[in-house]
Amino acid sequence: MDDVAVPPAASTTTDGTQTGHGLRGSIGVVGIVFLVVAAAAPLTAIGGALPVMLAAGNGPGNPMSFVVATVVLLLFSVGYAAMSRHVVDAGAFYAYITRGLGDRLGTGAAGLALLGYTAIQAAVYGLAGATAQGLAVQHLGLDLPWWVWSLLLLVLVGLLGYRNIDVGTKVLGVVLTLEVAVVTVMAVAVLVQGGADGLDLQPFTLGAFFDGAPGISIMFAIASFVGFEATAIYGEEARDPQRTVPRATYAAVVLIGAFYAFASWAVVMALGTDQAAAAAQADPSAGLIFGIATQYVGTPLTDAMGALLLTSLFAALLAFHNAIARYLFSLGRQGRVPASLATSHPRHGSPARGSLVQTVCALVLMSLFVAAGADPILQVFTWASGVATVSVLVLLVLTSVAVLAFFHRERLDTRTWHTRVAPALGTVALVAVLALVLTNFTTLISGSAGLATVLLALVAAVFVGGVVVAGVQGRTPIAGGHRR
Repeated sequence: MDDVAVPPAASTTTDGTQTGHGLRGSIGVVGIVFLVVAAAAPLTAIGGALPVMLAAGNGPGNPMSFVVATVVLLLFSVGYAAMSRHVVDAGAFYAYITRGLGDRLGTGAAGLALLGYTAIQAAVYGLAGATAQGLAVQHLGLDLPWWVWSLLLLVLVGLLGYRNIDVGTKVLGVVLTLEVAVVTVMAVAVLVQGGADGLDLQPFTLGAFFDGAPGISIMFAIASFVGFEATAIYGEEARDPQRTVPRATYAAVVLIGAFYAFASWAVVMALGTDQAAAAAQADPSAGLIFGIATQYVGTPLTDAMGALLLTSLFAALLAFHNAIARYLFSLGRQGRVPASLATSHPRHGSPARGSLVQTVCALVLMSLFVAAGADPILQVFTWASGVATVSVLVLLVLTSVAVLAFFHRERLDTRTWHTRVAPALGTVALVAVLALVLTNFTTLISGSAGLATVLLALVAAVFVGGVVVAGVQGRTPIAGGHRR
């Protein structure tokens, strides 16, 4: 297949700016890393997922769980980064799977991507609304429903998402720096003071990793990385996508993994290796982490962590909003959704129409949850995050297989490790993780077996629906983006 770059169609407006089917931006490696690490919401993972992993998973072995998750995702990233040098498209997974496995599976994957990112955004809106409600009551004495705060966040996210990607990058850069800093201060304080019973490296041993229920810990560890794969989504808005996207992908995985492993080790040391699981079982919530911050640093840091938890959630909302808008843009360019969504803003060079559609969709979805009287954490957050985790894992598996198929057919890269060995190992590892998630899905959503079946059926139905739509519409040429 010819792999020559195809410039996006564009038209010139009266003021000399261009509008059409291309996105504009000048983000580099650091900017993309900010975008994708912000989507992973590090403070939320440490405050929310880690206590559950300690309580229900392999206890003090969780730092090693993050190391294993990092290795799995690095194996995936090798092939992903190699293919990013030849396919630059805002559709990312959709574009990769289409090029590797064909239109039908690619369109099914696009449906899964939209479902997964929309679900995780809904989950975060629920958690963010509840967090803001608690902070407002505690510090302002203002008791408003959680959905009011979610609505305010939705408006702010919509405004920033409509603008050029460089604006959002600057906002996320500040937020991410602060949330990482506050967790680092807590972790360093724990280590300097020697933790509860002195420092040890037992949490990084295989014995600790296989203790308890390592499958549950790996499941939550992988879920804590959701968002890292968005590096390729911003390829069209990067200064040098062939170099920027691969570097950003590796950097994002390594930085997220190292931060999680370090912070979780500090938390285990703060509780004591032998007492960590029991302490988390007594309080498997963010209160566990806040208690550690108060004990080892003081109340001011705890108060700052509470506020930064909200900004961390906001950063994740903006990052996922940007990802969904760009998927809609790419799908519009391929004719899978109305072509008007593939028109970039004449001044901002952003997928403005896709951004507006996503804002409206998020508003409708949140309204349905509110009308149903759903609890923002027990139902909105847990159910939606479970759907998102499965959707993204299936996408990772399909993308890894697509990388193998693409390079086998195209012969554009002769590096055996990058195009065959690493993608094959990554595929096997991701399939194993997906099997663990499906086995423990009821635990992941904190629900019933019946509910788990319904949600998994939804994921399957969306994927099959995309395949059917592609079959009905027929094959469409890739009309935009850059393919090298």
